[in-house]
Amino acid sequence: MKILIFVEGTILMHKNALGLSREKIIKQVQNNVDPSLRDYNSYIPIRNAVAKIKLWENQGAKIFYLTSRKTSKEISDIKEVLLQYDFPTGQLLARENNEKYKDVAERIIPNILIEDSCESIGGVKEMTITFIKPEIKQKIKSIVVKEFGGIDNLPDKINKL
Repeated sequence: MKILIFVEGTILMHKNALGLSREKIIKQVQNNVDPSLRDYNSYIPIRNAVAKIKLWENQGAKIFYLTSRKTSKEISDIKEVLLQYDFPTGQLLARENNEKYKDVAERIIPNILIEDSCESIGGVKEMTITFIKPEIKQKIKSIVVKEFGGIDNLPDKINKL
């Protein structure tokens, strides 16, 4: 069982989002003035994301993370945050060259793709699942959570996802 989880907005957020409503966080992103938005090594988990993913890993799921970051420094920052907060070990994937998110997903073909609604940046037209080839998409269970809403409400059992 392979689970691909989008990182930013799904399980991590910028540090200055802490304590704010989801709506206020979305406004922060849209206004793009908060310096912590680009301070990737100071990102923090959204609610209980670490514990939830550990539950799935303990049931045998192989975890993959997909970041929106592209430069080696930014990717390294996200990797460090995942380590710092003790997220389950998993491969951190990123787009290479001219790749799109769908290309990364099609490369590994996860059983489950968990991503957020991309509300702050345009919604469905920005989501990974939207552009995956139909013949591959039918093999992937897509789970969409509200951007910055976290994954706490998803089932603890991977067979219930």
